[in-house]
Amino acid sequence: MIITIASGKGGTGKTTFAVNLAYALSNQGIRARLLDCDVEEPNDYLFVKPEFTETTPVTAMKPVLNEAKCTACGKCADACKYNAIAVVRNKVLIFDELCHSCGVCSYVCPENALSEKPQPIGEIQSADKGPFFFAHGLLNIGEALAPNVVRSVKSYIDPEVVNIIDASPGTACPVVEATEGADVAVLVTEPTPFGLNDLKLAVGLTLKLGVPTGILINRSDGKDDIIAEYANQVGIPVIGRIPFKREYAEIYSNGDILAAVYSEFNNNMLTIYERIRSLQGTNVPPVPVEKVFPVNKKSVQPFPSGDAAGFREITVISGKGGTGKTTVTAAFAQLAESKVLADNDVDAADLHLLLRPTIRESHEFSGGMSAKIDAEKCTACGLCAEACHFNAIRFDGQANSSYDKTYRIDEFSCEGCGLCPLVCPFQAISSETVVNGHWYVSITDFGPMVHARLGIAEENSGKLVTTVRNHAAKLARNLKLKNILADGPPGTGCPVIASVTGTDLVLIITEPTVSGVHDLERVLKLTNHFSVPAYVIINKSDLNEKQALRIETMAKEYNSQVVARIPFDRFVNEALMAGKTVIEYGKGPAFEAIKSSWDILKKNL
Repeated sequence: MIITIASGKGGTGKTTFAVNLAYALSNQGIRARLLDCDVEEPNDYLFVKPEFTETTPVTAMKPVLNEAKCTACGKCADACKYNAIAVVRNKVLIFDELCHSCGVCSYVCPENALSEKPQPIGEIQSADKGPFFFAHGLLNIGEALAPNVVRSVKSYIDPEVVNIIDASPGTACPVVEATEGADVAVLVTEPTPFGLNDLKLAVGLTLKLGVPTGILINRSDGKDDIIAEYANQVGIPVIGRIPFKREYAEIYSNGDILAAVYSEFNNNMLTIYERIRSLQGTNVPPVPVEKVFPVNKKSVQPFPSGDAAGFREITVISGKGGTGKTTVTAAFAQLAESKVLADNDVDAADLHLLLRPTIRESHEFSGGMSAKIDAEKCTACGLCAEACHFNAIRFDGQANSSYDKTYRIDEFSCEGCGLCPLVCPFQAISSETVVNGHWYVSITDFGPMVHARLGIAEENSGKLVTTVRNHAAKLARNLKLKNILADGPPGTGCPVIASVTGTDLVLIITEPTVSGVHDLERVLKLTNHFSVPAYVIINKSDLNEKQALRIETMAKEYNSQVVARIPFDRFVNEALMAGKTVIEYGKGPAFEAIKSSWDILKKNL
């Protein structure tokens, strides 16, 4: 059995459930494997504490230039769909961080000046000792090819045992790769408007992939109607709940396994597992219709203007989701003056839930191509399948008058690189630009806002993030506002790279847990890699003083500093449930701490 554990956003408790389920099953004598496919920020090992017995490098074929043969004709740059190649002053430049290893550039080069050679993009570590087999993938900082590493982790699936796959958050390519082929998907959420919004995206993905799905509500406080009503509406069962308890959060912050400490937690895991088993092989309900933000053509509220000669861009990010990044950004949106707001977290955008924008403009976003095989023209020669670097072409297409079956392009695996139409000698493959999402220009009570929504299961290479940033900058220039305040994506992959490169300041929101410290280090390495100055805010800072001190020490090691601490505060959850920013809600110690942190940040700026 293969169980993929996913979530529309990070921080919902996905890792907690994956690790504790594996522990509870093994403790019961049920053979299990835990495979951590959240390769940008793998956290499971912090709790499993494995003794790794094998490390295997993961490589991808990337272009290498022979300058002696190159004529700088530019055909490689024209063919690249990822902007990974440029010709500047008759010199070809290759940007490895943007390269998707599709092979198009070397194929179109008339001088054979580009050749593909394997280059390391990450590694797989595995441990066959302990209560259960464990393996995880680790994507190199600044790399874009997370699905390749996910695929390598999945090679450790054992059909004779229960395989638990911990997927990355969101709905983009790495999650698709982790979810394909699963018997059941478990979507971990929390009973807040954020949780519901992101759950809807995840449900769209798993049902689109045809995987039976169950919902697990974490941090349940007995008021779960917001999730239960949606689950009933779309025909997906709620398979369990994990209570909202501070003592659980404290155990988690130390990197301990809850099922080993609390017998009731262990029993809860086993009950949920039985409900997961009952979902295997069941029919999948239809994919819910995805709602599009409506444009309000009657809105007359003017955009504010200023007198700034230029602007600074402040980007709020986190090593992992769920640290309070959007909560803090929304509060700062109310405190900051003379700014444009931007939501760069296009994979699971949440900022609009608190800022309640009125949509002025809606635009389609086309960030890639879609390829299709004409079965009547296909001769089943297989050249396209041999050339495809993404295993996206399958020999199970429609029959024609000459062949029992032809080739077919799998829409979920295809990255729209454009190689297969070039390779096909019979012109049986066509490609066209597709709409991958939408971006919007809006007005809020706190200023103008640019935001976007990536389509479910669409490839997030960072192009849509760049689109949001470019239009936010255009607004700031035209309105002469002095700041752009951006809510960035979590992790260290393509969207984050697109969000932080060229920004003036990065603000990292973390929390004092073993996973928070681990993910902070990776994101600090990323900001250092791109030479972007970064400050740190510790959220829920009083949860674990030992880990909070580790964060302060780590920040100094990476030439950063902690500018504020925000205490654990239940009023924050109340504010989110009411759909308000912490500043609007105006209660609790977090309210005072966030106000003070903005004052400190302004001085540092």
